[in-house]
Amino acid sequence: MRRLLLAGTAVLVATGCRRPLDAASLAIKSPTPDPIAGVVTVEPVATGLVQPWAIEFMPDGRILVTERPGRLRIVSADGSLSAPLSGVPTVHAQGQGGLLDVALDPDFATTRLVYLSYSEPGEGGVGTAAARGRLTETGLVDVQVIYRQRPKLEGNGHFGSRLVFTRDGTLFITQGDRQSYRERAQDLTQGMGKIVRLNADGSIPADNPFVGQSNAQPEIWSYGHRNLQGATLHPESGALWTVEHGARGGDELNHPEPGRNYGWPVITYGRDYSGLPIGEGTAREGMEQPVYFWDPVIAPSGMTFYTGTRYAGWQGSLLIGSLNPGGLVRLTLRDGRVTSEERYLREIGERIRDVTQGPDGYLYVVTDNPNGRVLRVVPAAP
Repeated sequence: MRRLLLAGTAVLVATGCRRPLDAASLAIKSPTPDPIAGVVTVEPVATGLVQPWAIEFMPDGRILVTERPGRLRIVSADGSLSAPLSGVPTVHAQGQGGLLDVALDPDFATTRLVYLSYSEPGEGGVGTAAARGRLTETGLVDVQVIYRQRPKLEGNGHFGSRLVFTRDGTLFITQGDRQSYRERAQDLTQGMGKIVRLNADGSIPADNPFVGQSNAQPEIWSYGHRNLQGATLHPESGALWTVEHGARGGDELNHPEPGRNYGWPVITYGRDYSGLPIGEGTAREGMEQPVYFWDPVIAPSGMTFYTGTRYAGWQGSLLIGSLNPGGLVRLTLRDGRVTSEERYLREIGERIRDVTQGPDGYLYVVTDNPNGRVLRVVPAAP
């Protein structure tokens, strides 16, 4: 098996930067490895889904799955799909919008609370929102909106959005820049292009980085993001890791820290779709470099760190779904840096929207198609 090793390949392309940066501070560029066939394959778990976006295992082994048009369903052990659950908030299912992520309350066995992110219509346009409700046999009850992106804007793109509970019970919500409003990712008075951190009930944690600061929304954790559609916690450190879409090139892997500015649209390793440059270059004082970036893009979406033993040598790897060109990307990390990249499942020819580890130790992915599927990833037969 061919593995491309990346140690020591920091990209020295800090054009337009305002101060010199040493090589260790610059991002590592993906070498764009060829896909590898014959190592893993897939088994269908559920079919007939319409643009599924996220999956979440429940303690009983059943799977919650969101469909972007606005439906939440349950996949049973035999692969059968429930009827759409009631109680899902009204979503704006246009363009990239709709029902997005799903997450369980950390104490779900007691609370039965399910959290959803979605694009919410309202006065002024549309915005990313998050709600929670108590799961019954037929749907969600006592549904409460715990977060609304402010302000709402016209347009159908770049909503994010992933939900990640931390070890202390707080909730991260990732958001996009809303596409036509990218400059607002740098504006701390607005929610676009931000990661926010809330308590589980939607209140603001007292230790958030911008609490008490004038001209800043107190829920903000980090800013300067373009469109974050993947987020997960490191299994050992508990730290947040994310992936976000670049424009034409410049997809990023980041480790967002509180109060930090990740640069968009002032700095980026991508270009505009017209081919013209964006912003000032690739680096600027006071703005963070990505850990890793892709050019050409992989269009990264759902992600997870693998902690099981079903795949030889994969323990501790970061797995990322690719929408374009498709497939599954595996990164090996050491001391917070990417040391190798491998790509799998290109042969199935589908957009992988989400990836998670099941209670059986296998990886599960969901394919974003009008006839979408939930698939189990298994080692290929020798």
